[in-house]
Amino acid sequence: MITWMQRHKKWLVITIWISTIAFVGAGFVGWGSYEYGKQGGVVAVVGDREVSVEEYQQEYSNLYEQYSKMFGPMFSKELAEQLKLKDVAYRQVLQKNLILSYADSLGLDITNEDIAKELVKYNVFLKDGKFDKETYIKVLGQNKMTPKDFEESLKRNLLLQKVQMLFELNPSNVEVENLSKLLFIEDDISIKILNSNDIKVDVKQEELKKYWEENKNSYMSEISYDLEVKELPLLTANSTEEDIKAHYEKFKIDYKHEDGKIKSLEEAKNLIIKDLDEKYTKTEALKVFLKIKKDEDKFETKVTYKESTLPFMDENNTKILESKEGEIVKPFFEKDKYFIVKLTKKNLSQTLTFEQASSLATKDYEKVMKSKKLEELATSQLKDFKGIDISTVSRDSVNKIVGLEQKEAGKFLNELFSSTSKDGMVKLEDKIVLYRINNSKFSNYNKAKDDVVKGTLIQLQEEELMMNLMKKLENSFEIQSSIQEKE
Repeated sequence: MITWMQRHKKWLVITIWISTIAFVGAGFVGWGSYEYGKQGGVVAVVGDREVSVEEYQQEYSNLYEQYSKMFGPMFSKELAEQLKLKDVAYRQVLQKNLILSYADSLGLDITNEDIAKELVKYNVFLKDGKFDKETYIKVLGQNKMTPKDFEESLKRNLLLQKVQMLFELNPSNVEVENLSKLLFIEDDISIKILNSNDIKVDVKQEELKKYWEENKNSYMSEISYDLEVKELPLLTANSTEEDIKAHYEKFKIDYKHEDGKIKSLEEAKNLIIKDLDEKYTKTEALKVFLKIKKDEDKFETKVTYKESTLPFMDENNTKILESKEGEIVKPFFEKDKYFIVKLTKKNLSQTLTFEQASSLATKDYEKVMKSKKLEELATSQLKDFKGIDISTVSRDSVNKIVGLEQKEAGKFLNELFSSTSKDGMVKLEDKIVLYRINNSKFSNYNKAKDDVVKGTLIQLQEEELMMNLMKKLENSFEIQSSIQEKE
């Protein structure tokens, strides 16, 4: 039997068990034009289970939310595309349905009572401390979900948790103690730190030019933008006392002291006048904007900015960067002015000439040559180097490695205790550490480290268990897929 799984073995990502929580609260993350099938359709069949478009999209939405929390503001739909989150979500939803098919074969099921017990755990569904059906339907509607879809999702998640409970691991005290001694093994070592800053290189012009020729695509000009700009300074609205009072009555909650108390009309007056002036100026700016669009008014200045030197606030720079050539950006306010900006031309990145790239290429070439010479020096000294002796070094002895930053020391120790060689070298950013292990011994058992050790042991055991389980399931249940994964 030729299955999708057998033809796409690379899809399988062995992970630690994940207790999934049905998605509520942040809203679905869609992917624009839907390329994987129609709403209400099926993207795969795993055993006897159909994987719906909605289930797949929910998996993607959950995954997107997790990555968004990890990456913070820098995360975007474009980055999600680069990370191929759609493919990852698809693999995960197939993996979960393999486990669910296994649960079906064991006769496991989730009852309506199980679902009811789970629903009352969500605070967003409660009113006056009790589950409220109207609130439940309203919250789901805000998240573009129906009770049926949500409860199906909840049922899948609870069933996954039931299977997970079948494989819960609890390492014995002896296992934890033995692994603790092994994880925190202690070495007596000798080290010598070689630093690229101590290496001198002679940069010859012909060699530098050859290096630039081979790497010229790394030396590109920055994208720049030709803009036309018109500025409108803050105008005086000549607001009457009635205007100021009416504005205050409508928006007084916005005028507060630092302690949160609302300012009196007199205290807020100057701020209100400025806000009314800004509102008046915006109206005038929109009039000018329309005149420019009709070619009844002109821009005042023409300027060119590199992308990194655009002088406006980030949100306004983004509007300019996202506009098309010839497009006029609507008036925006900053620095007590309204700006109207037209993107005339986007100047694409170009390969820098040798003269333009010379200083950057010189730094890079020096770094490459220093790294090469440093490695040659390390290789020549490794056999009989004389270094600093450090005793009872363990994985967490970062403060004992004098001459390295904590991050560097952490990397060195990680590689040291992963190595099977008695001596060797560890390459860092601009350093190489030569090491020699003079003696090794198991550490004394430290009960305070039990939680860390137990977590590590469970992870190792679960990864092995999960790998074996998935191998069995991929040969037990056929997967028919309507999606071809992108390479």
